[in-house]
Amino acid sequence: MSLSVVYSRALAGLDAPPVLVEVHLANGLPAFNIVGLPDTEVKESRDRVRAAILTSGFEFPAKKVTVNLAPADLPKESGRFDLPIAIGVLAASGQIDASRLAHYELAGELGLTGALRPVRGALAMVWQAKQAGRAFILPPDSATEAAWVSEATVHPADSLAAVCAHLNGLVSLPVQQRGEGGAELKYPDLADVKGQGTARRALELAAAGGHSLLLVGPPGTGKSMLAARLPGILPPLVEHEALESAAIRSLSHGGVNADTLAVRPFRSPHHSASAVALVGGGSDPRPGEISLAHHGVLFLDELPEFDRKVLEVLREPLESGEIHISRASRQAVFPARFQLVAAMNPCPCGYHGHPAKRCRCSFEQIQRYRGKISGPLLDRIDLTIEVPSLSPSELDAGVAGESSERVRARVLAARERQLARQGKANYLLSGRELDEVAAIEAQAREMLVQIAEKLGLSARSYHRLLRVSRTVADMEDSPSVQREHVMQAVPFRRAMQDCDS
Repeated sequence: MSLSVVYSRALAGLDAPPVLVEVHLANGLPAFNIVGLPDTEVKESRDRVRAAILTSGFEFPAKKVTVNLAPADLPKESGRFDLPIAIGVLAASGQIDASRLAHYELAGELGLTGALRPVRGALAMVWQAKQAGRAFILPPDSATEAAWVSEATVHPADSLAAVCAHLNGLVSLPVQQRGEGGAELKYPDLADVKGQGTARRALELAAAGGHSLLLVGPPGTGKSMLAARLPGILPPLVEHEALESAAIRSLSHGGVNADTLAVRPFRSPHHSASAVALVGGGSDPRPGEISLAHHGVLFLDELPEFDRKVLEVLREPLESGEIHISRASRQAVFPARFQLVAAMNPCPCGYHGHPAKRCRCSFEQIQRYRGKISGPLLDRIDLTIEVPSLSPSELDAGVAGESSERVRARVLAARERQLARQGKANYLLSGRELDEVAAIEAQAREMLVQIAEKLGLSARSYHRLLRVSRTVADMEDSPSVQREHVMQAVPFRRAMQDCDS
């Protein structure tokens, strides 16, 4: 047989489109050509494949070898195609049984010795390959990651020779078993936070409704400390959320750690991060921090220190929950349903309004500092809270607050009410859905309209205030939104107006 077809997968964002690796042997001067829009890494596979076949005890055909990676208009990158190309050459030359190739998909980078090395995006590839009903052969490290996909058949192979023995029916490859995973990481406990009752309440509301949060206060008041404790009171990830989050991490250089598979992501990029680092991009689009924080928390400390153009790219993902990256030759869509938590000082020196330390900033400096955060971005933040400075005597006399475990129990109860009522968290409700499920009483609605007019709220801000009011009602197990629920939600919007003014 002079023609063989092997199944594999490429990566295009979180998508893993199928690729047919077609290998044809023809008479003529020996040559080895790869077509189908390969990049440099794929072209270099010619030397790796040739050496791996020879060192594995097989014969490399002295013919004109043509490898076609179809579809031809889909860019192919990385060394993931080394293994399917090598298997295709061996099948076309009759050295392995080609009849079994239709049941498998393959990916793996080959060493010159024939050893298989892990590839990026294994979980994303197997996640989609499962729909095609084929088993997947991968290097051992990649197979361990990919086995977390339910009902997928994954075979680990440490060498080209092992794959060939399996396809020839000599020695079967084992089926990778899904690992148990490590114990869930210990989150920092809210009990460590002394005082700051209002900030703790805001954190609980943010967790219960999935709302974005801005913490404003002088240095050292516990803003970062509070943000780091948010993942510990969030509801646990369900399986499809954990797999989505892990599939995105599998596309990055860090890969997936089974011990943290069920742990909500917490990303905290430095304020010097570029727009590409934050939202993703590159000639071969990779996920950015907002996608790596999918189903988790994105914490932006020192918010005004970020470049304003960098912050502006957050506006669309905060609304849509995804990011579209377009380049001249490639386009990709990454999910980005993250919970934004940000922290900032009230002024450049940090001590505006401090009870003991004098602020050295002029009015113009304060306005310019706060003006680095645009109104449209602030409009998309549900909760803003001031985190005041506590004196040493207050800290010394302060009693530790409730533990994360107790707060999380209330958050879970509120989230369950939301799921039972509308099938999603409150922050995902559209304006029309809010009108249907908010169940706001007449007096509360009248009060809400008056407050919106007095504060000059936009339609978006009005709906966000209503969402927070609905979350307050859920925390108190109230079937309807009442006046006191609106009154509890308003200070978080007033604080935002003060910050923007």
